[in-house]
Amino acid sequence: MPELNQLQDIVTQTRRDILRMVHKVNSGHPGGSLGCAEFFVSLYHELMDLNEGFAMDGKGEDLFFLSNGHISPVYYSVLARKGYFAVDELNTFRLINSRLQGHPTTHEGLPGIRIASGSLGQGMSVAIGAAQAKKLNNDTKIIYSLHGDGELQEGQNWEAIMYASGKKVDNLIATIDLNGKQIDGATDDVLPMGDLKAKFEAFDWDVVEIKEGNNIAAILEGMKEAKSRTGKGKPVCVLLYTMMGNGVDFMMHTHAWHGKAPNDEQLESALSQNAETLGDY
Repeated sequence: MPELNQLQDIVTQTRRDILRMVHKVNSGHPGGSLGCAEFFVSLYHELMDLNEGFAMDGKGEDLFFLSNGHISPVYYSVLARKGYFAVDELNTFRLINSRLQGHPTTHEGLPGIRIASGSLGQGMSVAIGAAQAKKLNNDTKIIYSLHGDGELQEGQNWEAIMYASGKKVDNLIATIDLNGKQIDGATDDVLPMGDLKAKFEAFDWDVVEIKEGNNIAAILEGMKEAKSRTGKGKPVCVLLYTMMGNGVDFMMHTHAWHGKAPNDEQLESALSQNAETLGDY
């Protein structure tokens, strides 16, 4: 079991991976990726019960589905650092014929990726289906998923949310990345969603809030609390309050870096704020 400082070292290296990936091809989504680095590292290095190797069916292990697939840089970094594929493959991000496309895909057979998640709003439905499959197979492991707050403006989510509680899909923990920003600005300016906690509770979900979504200790505590609430007849929602662009001062507090790559000077500044820990690729 990694210590908190070891997990933080992986987070720091993950930030470096994200920044270098999007800089190299001048394309990608650093803001949300940086904001979710602590969550992904906590999930894959501490929280999930994972089998050795990778099998698409995922029998006998916890599964994770990324719905807001544009934050693929953080996903790829954490999968590589966890050993699903070679770290130096991160150098192929968004290149033609690469397995590491801008949004995760399955046709190239990248270990760790079970769904293509380019179109927003669909991951909730997939996660619910996977959770029901676990139940049908008498598999007691948990389904985890991640969704953007702006993504919840897609109506399919709410049909799925209603379905999950109606069918008592209680082996699902769906986390919402609440950074309050999307590509066109603040979520409240684009389309206010009101009180998400009250909304999920009105749809008969159990809700856990993690107010410090960029604090590893808080994430571990909150996610373990969420897991303790599974198996009790209700799906579980985690509201994770994060900072877009976390760890890079000029990328924080703005939506401008949702889908914008740093130039050479900006990359140097960003990397200087995140000292190398595990070794770049």
